[in-house]
Amino acid sequence: METPENYQASPADFLAVERTFLAWIRTGLALMALGFVLARFGLFLQEFNVVRPGTQVVSYGYSLWFGIVWILLGVLVSAFSLSRYLRLVAQLKEGERSFGNVSALAVAIAILLGVLGLAMSYYLLATRHVSAQNLPAMKEATMPAVSENGMIQIASQHSVRETVAKLESMLQARNAKLFAIVDHSGEAEKAGLEMPDTKLLIFGNPKGGTPLMLAAPSVALDLPLKILVAEDTAGKVWISYNAPSYLQQRHNLPADLVPNIAVLELLAAKAGE
Repeated sequence: METPENYQASPADFLAVERTFLAWIRTGLALMALGFVLARFGLFLQEFNVVRPGTQVVSYGYSLWFGIVWILLGVLVSAFSLSRYLRLVAQLKEGERSFGNVSALAVAIAILLGVLGLAMSYYLLATRHVSAQNLPAMKEATMPAVSENGMIQIASQHSVRETVAKLESMLQARNAKLFAIVDHSGEAEKAGLEMPDTKLLIFGNPKGGTPLMLAAPSVALDLPLKILVAEDTAGKVWISYNAPSYLQQRHNLPADLVPNIAVLELLAAKAGE
């Protein structure tokens, strides 16, 4: 009769442990993939609001933190499953029976998933009563605010030259025509004056601009579209442009044509990243 002292693990035992280990790895990868989707969901909502400005979609700003938690949980699952796999293999080689033991890893993950699920459920329930009047105050914290003069200014993580290069690349990808880059600082230098690096990009697309001018000819005062990239005296680079909502109000543009100028927000946000 076989006893724990003389128990010899069979190849099937080792293969069973290996299959369990691979299953845990798949679980960790699934958790990390879900976390990545949650973390980027806030950005998706921002872009959706840019493309469909007439649609009120709220992003509360917590998707990034929920995503990070799920990604870290996936990393922990992968790390602990590796440790557990190595321990079980060592026990099998020593002739120990370990299959009757409760899996501490499975219990811990089940508890963590339950806690995260409850936290997300509470969050969804707590934010379900969002009225249309409160939507502007509930937007993603990273969305820029429109100043009283209708101008939006966001910080760029790059130099003026690099930011302008990113904008040129994105405009080319969108088949938008770059009419000119006005180098204000360069012209100032030619006149013997000093000025921080400042460049104005003037661009547009007849397919988008023509319907706007047909609906409101006065919009030609603000077309082609413009984005200013300038460095301040402290060396910080800023991207400035007229808010699409401001242009819509100024020229009384139909709501269905606002997406034709809403590209400003998307270009500026991408260039500053």
